[in-house]
Order: sequence, then structure tokens, then C-alpha cells
Amino acid sequence: MKLDKRILALGCLAAVLVLVSGWLWMSRTQGEDFAQCRKSVMAGGLENLGGPFTLTNQDGQRVTDAQVLDQPSLIYFGYTYCPDVCPLDTARNAEAVSLLAERNIKTKPVFISVDPTRDTPEVLKEFAQSISPDLVGLTGSTEEIDAVSKSWRNYYKLNNQDNPEDYLVDHMTNTFLYLPGRGTVEFYGRDVQPEQMADSVACFVNAAS
Repeated sequence: MKLDKRILALGCLAAVLVLVSGWLWMSRTQGEDFAQCRKSVMAGGLENLGGPFTLTNQDGQRVTDAQVLDQPSLIYFGYTYCPDVCPLDTARNAEAVSLLAERNIKTKPVFISVDPTRDTPEVLKEFAQSISPDLVGLTGSTEEIDAVSKSWRNYYKLNNQDNPEDYLVDHMTNTFLYLPGRGTVEFYGRDVQPEQMADSVACFVNAAS
């Protein structure tokens, strides 16, 4: 009986070592592949950002991360009632996507709402149409938005204590670059221009191919 327990313990330890070794290998490989492209550093590693999700798009359809992030994607967390930052950042991302299309590099701008109460699919659709026909808008329940936001370590806070209808939302303004099969590989701040973003994304896409 003691021997069986030792064998089981050794088997579990071996499995853990294999998983850790695989994670380290993937992290190191990603770093080597994209070393010439990457300019951002995040504690814990960019490759740990993101995770599975099921949300609702602007057409009212339930979609998964696999369906949405099926090509290089620029992911932004914001809300449609945002007075300036969100529309400007989202338009910048859409412009970068257009610049990449001119280079025959297909990418997708994705907007995930952090204000699901007001950002219904209908509202998101109107917002997306005003920005770009390529923009994918996503919303969901409060629990779903909390989960997907946390998976990208995105902070947001609704300031709706005094007025439940007319309020602002504090949120981070990073745009994340996601590559299918490689995960999150980079993020961009508000100071990055469309041309700079397009050059960076092209570098990552070419390095991954």
C-alpha cells in the first residue's frame, strides 16, 4: 500500500514537472519569436492574459472567444457612453486595422463593454457602425464582463452610486494584441499612433507566421 502511494506521488510530481516545463518552454519560445517586435513588459507575462469567454455581440448573438478571436485582434475595454477616450481609442484601433488591410494583413478590432447595463447589443451596434464596419462589439451580464475583464487584468469601476442612468466609468485604456494560437503578445497605450500600431502588429504577425 505504501509503495502504491509512493508511485502515485511520483506520478503526480512528474506530471507537474511536465506542465511547468511546457509552460516555461512556451514562454521562452514566445519571447524569442517576438523579441524584435515587443516593447511592452507586464508582471506575470503577457502570455497569461486572456481566457475563454462567451459574450453577446452587437447582433445579439452569443459568441465564444474562439469565434471572435479567430484572427489577429486588437482588444479594447471601454463603454459607449464614454465622452471622449473610448471613441478616440477605438477609432485609432480601427484606423490601424485599415492600414494593415492595405498590407494584406487581416486583423479585427474588438470592443468589450465594461458597462453592460447600458451597453445593450442595440447600443453597441450603433456605436460600432459609427466607428467601423469591421468593429466587433461585445457585452454580457455583469458576471461575464467581470470574468473576461479580470482575465486580461483590466480594471474598471462604475461611478453610478448617485445616478444609475447618467454616470461615468473608470477604466484602463490599454489595447491588447491577441494572436490565435499564441495568445496575448503585446499591449498599446493611448499615445501609440495608428501607423505605429500597424507597424507593430505587422511585426508580430510576420514573426508568428
